[in-house]
Amino acid sequence: QVQVVESGGGLVQPGESLRLSCAASGSGFSVTVMGWYRQLPGKQRTYVAHITADGNTDYDDSVKGRFTITRDAPKNTMYLQMNSLKPEDTAEYTCNVQANVGWQSGSYWGRGTQVTVSS
Repeated sequence: QVQVVESGGGLVQPGESLRLSCAASGSGFSVTVMGWYRQLPGKQRTYVAHITADGNTDYDDSVKGRFTITRDAPKNTMYLQMNSLKPEDTAEYTCNVQANVGWQSGSYWGRGTQVTVSS
């Protein structure tokens, strides 16, 4: 089993920055993809960005040029540097980890961290 824990959310003003972290832990697993999603109350979860084991990254158009995703592979930790934050970035941000555990692959979710952008 893989445990996923996010941290780093908070309240900031428009134009400011935040860095989110996502740490995966457990035993006998290898991460293939780590990604971020976000969700507003009553709305569906939407994709933000992801990074593969090879270090390839992808971003939703709404965050390109403002958000940067990186990964510390030995620590199974991923970071989302969010710059030039806008009120519309306000959401609960959740980390998803896709990993191989033994011969099986699985998708694991954290509980989320709240990001609020408001003046």
